Amino acid sequence: MSARQHALERIARELAYPLDQALVIGGNYSVAVQHAGVVYVSGQLPRIGTEICLPGRVGDQRTLDEARQAARICGVRVLHALMRQPGGLDSVAQLLQLSVFVHSADDFTRQSEVADAASNLLVAVFGPAGLHSRTSVGVRQLPKNAAVELNLTAALHPV
Repeated sequence: MSARQHALERIARELAYPLDQALVIGGNYSVAVQHAGVVYVSGQLPRIGTEICLPGRVGDQRTLDEARQAARICGVRVLHALMRQPGGLDSVAQLLQLSVFVHSADDFTRQSEVADAASNLLVAVFGPAGLHSRTSVGVRQLPKNAAVELNLTAALHPV
């Protein structure tokens, strides 16, 4: 087992996220698409099985710490999607772009602190290859009333 896989499994256990189950998605799209040496992972909600964990607006219905936990679950789901791609986590040369959407109350301005939880998780699994560019934004609503959603773009090693 690679160091990346081991790190992901440890974090998934901490979050009670089962890596042995299929990723549940909510529509007619792919969890991840590879093209020209890049993999694009679709937006992931903080879902374990079929349940959205930690729904609600951050800043009034959810605390910053709860939103950070939701971001970690989203991060594990993104890595779960990468793990299921040909070559798994070791096929990734560099994480490129992370986009984090936070279902925010009108006065909540700490979106980057929510995003830090996902960024820290990615670097914990990938080391220097996990450093990425990032956008974090507050939004009025997310699918299924989720507190956080994130997507990821990664470069693959040449074949």
